[in-house]
Amino acid sequence: MKVILLERVDRLGAIGDVVSVKDGFARNFLLPRSKALRATAANLKVFDAQRHQIEARNAEAKSAAERVAGHLDGAVFVLIRQAGESGQLYGSVSGRDVADAAVADGHKVERSLVVLDRPIKTLGMHPVKIRLHAEVTATVQVNVARSADEAERQSRGEDIIASQFDEERLAAEEAAADLLEGGAGQAIADAGYIEH
Repeated sequence: MKVILLERVDRLGAIGDVVSVKDGFARNFLLPRSKALRATAANLKVFDAQRHQIEARNAEAKSAAERVAGHLDGAVFVLIRQAGESGQLYGSVSGRDVADAAVADGHKVERSLVVLDRPIKTLGMHPVKIRLHAEVTATVQVNVARSADEAERQSRGEDIIASQFDEERLAAEEAAADLLEGGAGQAIADAGYIEH
């Protein structure tokens, strides 16, 4: 189906471009969301007559999105989730979770604006894009942690999983040293089983 784009659409074109798209994409996405018109002779005339108004509306929407992006860009949202010792989440963080965190922080972000290629399934700091307009994108950081303390440590740049393994290794080395100094190793030496 041929359509006339009423706004810039990624991987398709800019305002006023006549492009061919699959029928389902046009019927289910472009036409209902007023992103395009069917490319008929009558619609081409209507578009040409209203082109300046459509471009002005788009420029106004873009400037509003840029103002919102100025406040949103670089924001950090903390999400507390349960996870295993290796850092794998019991579940995942989706676009809806990111949008809910943004709304809780006072930003107006809909779930459909969050661009998340795949759900987040590990602890850590994850950059997430929020597409506010076809030409305006803000990047936020999502800090996924098991507790507020872990979130604070991650925000300072610490790798929680690596430091957890280091702490466990140090504790195991200390326990082994204690056993050799005054623990089981000393009892064997006192009994005379080990020659000096």
